Amino acid sequence: MKEKPSGGHHYNLDEVRSSCRKLLLNAIKGDGELPEGCSIEKCEDISTDLEAAIFAQFKQTNPRYKNQVRSRVFNLKDKKNPNLRMNLLCGILSAERLSKMTSEEMANDDVKKEREGFVKQGIDESRLAMVEGTKTDMLRCGKCQKNNCTYNQLQTRSADEPMTTFVLCNECGNRWKFC
Repeated sequence: MKEKPSGGHHYNLDEVRSSCRKLLLNAIKGDGELPEGCSIEKCEDISTDLEAAIFAQFKQTNPRYKNQVRSRVFNLKDKKNPNLRMNLLCGILSAERLSKMTSEEMANDDVKKEREGFVKQGIDESRLAMVEGTKTDMLRCGKCQKNNCTYNQLQTRSADEPMTTFVLCNECGNRWKFC
């Protein structure tokens, strides 16, 4: 058992940092299957470096520091994202870099694809909302052959030229210019 140093504040700080290093170490070690040439000592070094890099960002063990540690632990333990842990163990990813990565950067490929899909869907929906247009059944989509379209007319050339008609199929999302 450690002697409690005078000035209890530092003692608490050391305790919090020590327990955070243990959490990180357990996440880095994983289920015990380490890549070729990787030892427990290396895992300990990485967890110490990672905790120090996180602490260096916040200079104290505040809730943001603890959240940063928890986020790393969660992502390193994620069974669907073994590459994050392996890249750290093999030196492809440094502890310093991992300490600063966003949740998006650490996420496994499935989550990244899902997020990209949500972003694309959000962009498409906002575009549809911006470009209300006029609904018509007099234009047919060349892609799905349905007559459920919305069109807009814009003056894209000089004023003495006819307006350009932009058409959106409300069924399949196909877009085209109508001349």
